[in-house]
Amino acid sequence: MFVDAVHPTHQVRAAGCWAPKDTAIAVEQTTGRQSLNIHGAINLETGQTQMLEVTKGQRNEPDALLKAIEAAHPAKKQIHVYLDNASYHHANIVRDWLKEQHRKSVLHFIPPYCPHLDPIEQCWALMHQHTTHNRDYKTFRQFKRAILNFLKHTIPKNWNRLCDRITDNFRVIHRDKFRVVA
Repeated sequence: MFVDAVHPTHQVRAAGCWAPKDTAIAVEQTTGRQSLNIHGAINLETGQTQMLEVTKGQRNEPDALLKAIEAAHPAKKQIHVYLDNASYHHANIVRDWLKEQHRKSVLHFIPPYCPHLDPIEQCWALMHQHTTHNRDYKTFRQFKRAILNFLKHTIPKNWNRLCDRITDNFRVIHRDKFRVVA
């Protein structure tokens, strides 16, 4: 499972489009003051997602997504979870939870400043492409429904078509295996 958080804001994200020369393009805007806080995970083998909308009061529960992941995979003996180095991933509450008996989650931290190594970042990009680029939602409720529907239902349902866009296909290069030519 690859884990990360995303915070989409209720506003149109203007993206490139074609228009005749000298034609002014305008996109309606909302206030852009409300945003979602989503902690998410994706399984690259199946395309299944775990998406939790997190409110301000729940930010103190960084282990909630790990609990949801383990609950969704009761038959697994171990679950490898890849995540970034956000401070809440290293919090004492997470460490204490992982020490409990019968925990299945094994955490692997992606190197700092390497979001390109986390496939869920590509999931967030697809979410924006399909739900916020050049799209105006009159209400925050409509915006929230579109985002969560895409993440929870559209990705898993269309995994065969989307799996090439959300991938961990990268190579690790070791220092002793390359040289710099100046």
